[in-house]
Amino acid sequence: MAHQKGNINVKNRKASFEFELIEKLVAGMRLTGTEIKSIRNGKVNLSDAYCQFFSGELYARNIHISEYEMGTHTNHEAKRDRKLLLNKKELQKLERKTKESGLTIVPTRLFVNDRGLAKLEIALARGKKMYDKRETLKQKDSKRDIDRAMRF
Repeated sequence: MAHQKGNINVKNRKASFEFELIEKLVAGMRLTGTEIKSIRNGKVNLSDAYCQFFSGELYARNIHISEYEMGTHTNHEAKRDRKLLLNKKELQKLERKTKESGLTIVPTRLFVNDRGLAKLEIALARGKKMYDKRETLKQKDSKRDIDRAMRF
């Protein structure tokens, strides 16, 4: 079976609603063989995912990559912590910003690039207040109404 590369694009729509996204970066991920096969099948959920530092290294937590159907006893754990691959300057900058200004790091998108590698787009984010979320919903509704009016 010939598989097309780069057609996997899983978005975390909840992140843009819950957080104000400030700065985005693309990071590689350290994965096992069955994990990349499940990602290529589109069996990924990013809705509750977040990133956290452990001893100077950044890990993505709560990314649910379903077990590979054809896997054997070597299959991976669905919600294990996965190390993100960034260079040292990027890691230091992110760690400094999360400690100083109370920002958090959330995964916004997981995709497979043209070389067949899984990449995770992460964003430095600030949590929205309840009234900000209501404002976001109002903007979405008004945009939808305008788009409907433009069609007719």
